[in-house]
Amino acid sequence: MLTATQLYNAITRTGSNFASTISGAPSVKQQTNYFLDNIGKVTSATQLVQNSRLYNYVMTAFGLNDELNAKALITKVLEGGTGSRSFAASLVDPRYLALAEAFDFKTNGAATTQSQTTQQATVSNYYEQMVENNAGQQNQGAQMALYFKRMAPQISSVYSILGDQTLLKVVETAYNLPSTLSLEGIDTQANEIGQLLNVSKLQDPTYLQKFIERFTASYDAQNPTGGNSSPPTVAMLVSQPGISQNLLLSLANLKLGGS
Repeated sequence: MLTATQLYNAITRTGSNFASTISGAPSVKQQTNYFLDNIGKVTSATQLVQNSRLYNYVMTAFGLNDELNAKALITKVLEGGTGSRSFAASLVDPRYLALAEAFDFKTNGAATTQSQTTQQATVSNYYEQMVENNAGQQNQGAQMALYFKRMAPQISSVYSILGDQTLLKVVETAYNLPSTLSLEGIDTQANEIGQLLNVSKLQDPTYLQKFIERFTASYDAQNPTGGNSSPPTVAMLVSQPGISQNLLLSLANLKLGGS
């Protein structure tokens, strides 16, 4: 069985081949064709959320398939825009802001889904998700590394990491942080992680690559029998990256000036 380091390197070095194989799979091809044939007909956030096939495709593409039942929250994200005080920005978790930026109904209205850039970016994201899922069947550490690499451009602060369980688990593993860290106050957690990881440098490919190498090496040391033998909690984190809706809404309420 390949280690997380070996599998991650293999995928990133031949990423286009992996994506091509995934995109040719019958089920993926069928869902993608439906998306491209129908997404342009959607004129509002409500219509998108109510079309289960399109909704599932978009949510999967942005790594939010664990929030499929949170339709009210997602509708609010899609209708709220992308400003610094938008609902999506207030949720901390970078996946929501990425979704709002792609499908910005507040700014673009009915024309939102007709953008070829948005359509192709969503398809590309969907393929990446499928590649990550495939990697996870072989080694969950590699899947986590791919996820972190994909999300890195949207990590704006340490709080973005704290708002996403998978990103946080990657950082904890890379620096061998104790699981009890989560029992500390959020500002204490942010301060400790901020002293170890320079979030602003994650936009630097060299810095990001070195960090991911550190993570995969640490993950392999902690999981010598292979990624699929890792604890169930790790598997849960990979398949459901994110935090609870209640906590998200609480954070949002505080950031938007609520009590």
